Amino acid sequence: MEAEKQRKRESQKGAGNIHDGHRDRMRKRFLKSGFDAFAPHEKVEFLLFACKTRGDTNPLAHELIRRFGSFSGVLDAPYEELLDIPGMGPVAAAFFKMLPQAFRCYEMDRESNRARMYDYREMARYLMKQYVGLSCEVVVLMLLDSSNRILYCDIVSEGTAVTANIYVQKIVGLAARYQAVYAVLSHNHPSGSALPSPQDLSITSRIFDALREIDVLLIDHIIVAGRNFTSLKESGLMPHIFTDERQPRVSLRAADSAGPEEHSANTK
Repeated sequence: MEAEKQRKRESQKGAGNIHDGHRDRMRKRFLKSGFDAFAPHEKVEFLLFACKTRGDTNPLAHELIRRFGSFSGVLDAPYEELLDIPGMGPVAAAFFKMLPQAFRCYEMDRESNRARMYDYREMARYLMKQYVGLSCEVVVLMLLDSSNRILYCDIVSEGTAVTANIYVQKIVGLAARYQAVYAVLSHNHPSGSALPSPQDLSITSRIFDALREIDVLLIDHIIVAGRNFTSLKESGLMPHIFTDERQPRVSLRAADSAGPEEHSANTK
């Protein structure tokens, strides 16, 4: 009799280990392939992990999909009807009702806090903040969506723009990761003028071509020196790149000058 009980305990322990392994595999799948890779019941099951830390949630997930018809149907189901499903309980039901509202808050906050860039002066003023207190040359990448909202803006490399081979792949990788539509390249001349060098023009072409391979458009390269800057787009030095038919025509307003001069960023 005691031996039989021991076998049952070992069997239950083994089943628990299998279940724990299932959750771990689900997490790994999510991290590797994303939520879209899950079937509808798997999406529900994965969400149930957050409010049911123990036990097999797979049967409950199947029942929720059967009852409400789809993943969105489960999240849109009334609280009282979720409670009618055996195994849900008030905590899980409240969690599921919270999710659509959390998604809405996320989108509203995401849109409201994302700055928009409408012309080269605004981009330059924004980029200048990246160089405050720096005595070395750095390269900054700004990524924008189709409405000119900033998706990403940060230093991608330290050192001269001539060493572009070191960071071209990083720029392309970031643009792909953030699903950018437009990109703005920038670097500073800490102890010189904001006028572009031949190397600056060369690297602009290289970055333009690399981004074009993933259907991201480089719309400017802004060189900053102190409180002065030069927009290569507005300078007219690279018309073969910055007069591309895909360049934004409405969002980015025309510049005051078309010459390769240093533009003051201290504008109203």
